[in-house]
Amino acid sequence: MTLLAPVLQGFFTHRLIGQRNASTHTVAAYRDTFRLLLGYASRNLGQPASQLRLDDLGVTEIAAFLDHLEIERGNSTATRNARLAAIHSLFRYAALQHPDHAATIQQVLAIPPKRCDRTIVTFLTDPELDALLDAPNRGSWTGRRDHTLLVLAAQTGLRISELVALTGDDVHLGTAAHVSCRGKGRKQRITPLTRGTVEVLRDWMTERDSRPDDPLFATRSGHPLSRDAVEHRVALYVHAAERLCPSLASKKITTHTLRHTAAMQLLHAGVDTSVIALWLGHEKVDTTQIYLHADLEIKQRALARTNQRDTTPHRYQAPDSLLAYLDAL
Repeated sequence: MTLLAPVLQGFFTHRLIGQRNASTHTVAAYRDTFRLLLGYASRNLGQPASQLRLDDLGVTEIAAFLDHLEIERGNSTATRNARLAAIHSLFRYAALQHPDHAATIQQVLAIPPKRCDRTIVTFLTDPELDALLDAPNRGSWTGRRDHTLLVLAAQTGLRISELVALTGDDVHLGTAAHVSCRGKGRKQRITPLTRGTVEVLRDWMTERDSRPDDPLFATRSGHPLSRDAVEHRVALYVHAAERLCPSLASKKITTHTLRHTAAMQLLHAGVDTSVIALWLGHEKVDTTQIYLHADLEIKQRALARTNQRDTTPHRYQAPDSLLAYLDAL
């Protein structure tokens, strides 16, 4: 074994798990990055992964790996930057453990993330959302489960990982009804429920008739629904809803689209972006600004307040009181 092996092992056991108490999702994401990197370097250098040295993963090799991700694997710029962030994290740890390799480490840490275009988020209009919610066959147990899941996702904006992790204990349908979840970054979050969502959940909780700590949305065998299963169900219902609402066919819709839809509904209701950030569990309010860019109605209202170039500004004059009385009838 070379120096790279104990550095990599220490990074996972001491830094990620021991010091940062990283979630299983974070550990898995970092693991996948280094499996890809070591596999690429092993093929490129003609050495087994266990024989690679820390200096073998220099700036040239890392840069070539990042190009490989985008060109050969077809990864997006955002994915490329996420892989680079994991590599930077490893090399920052290595800098503390092995300062004698500072030159190689500093060169790798100097690789910048690549700028990328920010796409406008996709969300559903009211008719599109209604068509999607009506798509499940509520004459079956599976259809009622899926209808409840879609209603909850569209109203609360929970992430798919948060939805599949919910148990009966997380749902509170009494006074100040809400759902509690542990979100990204292990942050506990409470999201209030509307009256309509409470009614749907109450019916489902009665039919579910399981232990409080059992999954809220389970398979027939009682296991939690997987992320892939939820995405598959959503795709089926989108396809079915397209017959009643053809505009759905022009959009790429996933479970995350329901999260965007919940945010846009709050924005249209006049809720401040700082409150929406708390609602969605965003760590930074800046993340929530993407919904302002996507909201054409806000831009149209702003345009309506401006003076057009071909009009003459004038002072507001109150209407005649008698005419105002007649208009109010």
